Amino acid sequence: MLVSMLRRVISEHADDAREVQEPDASQIALTWSGEPGRLEELTHGMLLDQAERAAAALTRFGVRAGDRVAVHLPLVPESVIATLACGRLDAIRATLPVSLTVPELAARIRESGIRVLITADAAFWDGSVRPVKPVLDHALARSAAMDASSLPHTVLVVNRCSRPVSWKPGRDKWWHEALATD
Repeated sequence: MLVSMLRRVISEHADDAREVQEPDASQIALTWSGEPGRLEELTHGMLLDQAERAAAALTRFGVRAGDRVAVHLPLVPESVIATLACGRLDAIRATLPVSLTVPELAARIRESGIRVLITADAAFWDGSVRPVKPVLDHALARSAAMDASSLPHTVLVVNRCSRPVSWKPGRDKWWHEALATD
């Protein structure tokens, strides 16, 4: 019910912003300050555009109303965008905190029944870069050993720290490339 309501509100605002070019469309909706020297600001229009692109990408990867999309991201703008995209599709957003250990993450993956998982290459914590996708890859391998049917079909990787990451062809895809394909 809440997801349907959120989806309706987002769609109405997106339509309003596009059709009548409300002043709010150009106002800052999200300001994010993270990695050293990195500041991002997204207007309402930019945020809604990216949410629409993310929803289209999730649809291409088979996500439908009621499907689960896991978000394993640090506190970055893409987490908000993924939430809005799930709302547009009536998909269920499942949070997988980046602080989980490999066994905890593996258990949550097996229990969640996710179709698509969104993660990051790495993240900044306490002034240093920490792995995110490598931890996820270990958890996915552990989950596969116990129940391969519980694995996501697609893993979207947000490039936050430009770190080399292991890659499983066919499953792993870059977030920015998935959103650029329309």
